[in-house]
Amino acid sequence: MRAAFHEQLDEISDLLAEMAIAAGAAMNQATQALLNADLAAAEAVISGDDHLDELTSEVERRCYDTAALQQPVATDLRIVIGSLRISSSLERMGDLAVHVAKQARLRYPNSSIPNELRATFARMGALADAITAKTATVITTKDVSLGPDIERYDAEMDHLHRELFTVVLSPSWAHGVESAIDATLLSRYYERYADHAVSIARRVMHVVTGEPYADTQLLIEGGSTVQGS
Repeated sequence: MRAAFHEQLDEISDLLAEMAIAAGAAMNQATQALLNADLAAAEAVISGDDHLDELTSEVERRCYDTAALQQPVATDLRIVIGSLRISSSLERMGDLAVHVAKQARLRYPNSSIPNELRATFARMGALADAITAKTATVITTKDVSLGPDIERYDAEMDHLHRELFTVVLSPSWAHGVESAIDATLLSRYYERYADHAVSIARRVMHVVTGEPYADTQLLIEGGSTVQGS
């Protein structure tokens, strides 16, 4: 009975990893749509979001069934509850990729971003790729030592987000209010995407350590810590 139960938990973990990969692929494609004014890529991201929603529903169904039939306690209960929260974050990451794609579609055949911001958004896209790959690994392996990498990627994403505000608010900004709003919204989507990845890493740490989620800390180099929230 216990072997079958833990097999069910492993299957849920596999579904979560599949969700992370799908969310990463969606944001990667959305970034390409944004940078290249690629309408086909944008439409593919938007239509593909149904798959991620279906995976979310499947994780929820399995978690509820497992909780009802197996009555898990301690670590097993944390896995079930944590999986529900993680699936919600992953679903939201997919939604944020859709927001980027919709913005690219809205301005087609023009670009949503001026040339001077292309490098910034290309880097944000690369960070989203890296942070999602780490997130999928954390979900699969429960290796909380990868948490600091996710924190560092998130810190760089936050830095780029703040830098972008400096650019669009500068007196030298020559692209108008509408373009400034577009860039600000897009930057926010990437910033929130990274925030959800950090949330997932902290959820996994809670599952592994048993520490309350609000008190969970991810260790970073030099022995300092970043407080969970």
